[in-house]
Amino acid sequence: MENVVPLSCWYQCIRGCPGRHDVFEVIYRCPTCDGLLEVVHDSQALKERSGVAWRGLFDQRSAVNRVSSQGSEVSGQPPAASHPLSGVWARREWVLPTLRPEHIVSLGEGFTPLVPSPRLGRSLGLDDLWIKQCGISHTGSFKDLGMTVLVSAVAQIMADSDRRGTAAAVRAVACASTGDTSAALAAYAAAAGIPAIVFLPRGKISTAQLIQPIAHGAAVLALDADFDGCMHIVREVTRDNSIYLANSMNSLRVEGQKTVGIEIAQQLGWQTPDWIVLPAGNLGNVSALAKGLALAHELGLIARLPRLAAAQAERANPFYRAYQAGFAQLQPITAGPTAASAIRIGDPVSYEKAARALQQCDGVVEQANEDELADAAALADRAGLYACPHTGVALAGAARLARRGVIQAGQRVVVISTAHGLKFSEFKVGYHEGTLQDVIGRHRNLPIELPADVAAVRGAIERWLNR
Repeated sequence: MENVVPLSCWYQCIRGCPGRHDVFEVIYRCPTCDGLLEVVHDSQALKERSGVAWRGLFDQRSAVNRVSSQGSEVSGQPPAASHPLSGVWARREWVLPTLRPEHIVSLGEGFTPLVPSPRLGRSLGLDDLWIKQCGISHTGSFKDLGMTVLVSAVAQIMADSDRRGTAAAVRAVACASTGDTSAALAAYAAAAGIPAIVFLPRGKISTAQLIQPIAHGAAVLALDADFDGCMHIVREVTRDNSIYLANSMNSLRVEGQKTVGIEIAQQLGWQTPDWIVLPAGNLGNVSALAKGLALAHELGLIARLPRLAAAQAERANPFYRAYQAGFAQLQPITAGPTAASAIRIGDPVSYEKAARALQQCDGVVEQANEDELADAAALADRAGLYACPHTGVALAGAARLARRGVIQAGQRVVVISTAHGLKFSEFKVGYHEGTLQDVIGRHRNLPIELPADVAAVRGAIERWLNR
């Protein structure tokens, strides 16, 4: 039975300042204290449907995750109403209930695999390891989950402005990026026909990441700066509300990304693991994961919350340092070069949200050095995965926590793989050729070059099998 109470949501200051703001208003920070905003949902209206009923609804939408040749759902409901191919919009009541369906911009994000990886688990000292493959998404990263929400909202903002016959409040969308955010923004903006502008640190992202926004027709501005420098520029440029800011300080992104935790619970039969471990850079994903799980717990879909572990590269670890000091305050740093380039961030914008999230779920922060993250990614590859370096950070962080007894024997651990390894082929080549700085490469594997001779080939195969 559908809710009889209309669902709603609004922006509110995370520091508790009074006042609500329309989620379709171009606003990113609290006008009173300059703190971050968050999207707040009317939980009383959501509770009109029981936890059991919510589970049934989400399970039903997952079960019809396909369309017929005529383009309608198997159930006969028009795809525009529920987008069964989207793991985000299948949970639309929890995401952005006031968005009109005709403005949804979806490229089939979400519904990514959750796979057990016992062989990798044994290599890392984890008894029950699962990998959430968020990189198996349209642009190859979890950033699609947030960008479908943000671009859909911008589409409605622009449509409403056109309908009123006024000059468009928003002419374009923009972001600073270390690669994955720019790819997602450019793709979704292209699908919607909205101009996109991306700011990238020149020479500090992979070729595969650079070509994505170029191919999608975005204006690509490569700046002589690191991510934090690009972030400073984009915040200044978007002070003019004609350009809409798409970085994770925009809370609409969180609403899509929070569906990862809900999806993990659903894939485990509405049970939660003991731990969820994820790489951490700008920290939007940490707060998003906690937010989705907290809502699922409040509405009765899950019985308990998992513990969260955020993992950082040792050379870009301001969140780890803050955790070691009891989250007294964030001390921004200049992040050093790391193979985990997407989380090379020294001044994370979502620090307040992430610190609060970890404190609420008894979370921890760990770090990994370059050798550890590269070897962890190589071990994942040896187990049949193809891990990006950021997933390597999370895997290495989980292994550290297991060695220290924080993650205990027998506990179920889900590691979130945030991007597809194909985006980081240069990292893979460097590992196996032994050219990565400060990486030993214990699991290197190079081609065996031989003459076209049967005896030589047989001898090489025999030596390889007996190594």
